[in-house]
Amino acid sequence: MMKILLCIAFVLAAVILLSVRILLKKDGKFSSQHISQSKTMRERGIHCAVSQDREAKQTAANKMDVKSL
Repeated sequence: MMKILLCIAFVLAAVILLSVRILLKKDGKFSSQHISQSKTMRERGIHCAVSQDREAKQTAANKMDVKSL
């Protein structure tokens, strides 16, 4: 029983510590975790997997000569 209470206390402490900035800041919110929202990733030319896949398919479709099939 003591181990369960200790685990619950650790999880509760982790949640509180992770949300301190959100709770104390006036308009606090979590920053976006999406790759395309990151300034550093955009500077490096890195997009999300879906966007990169779409771009690769469009490039491949443009290079493909349909008449030769």
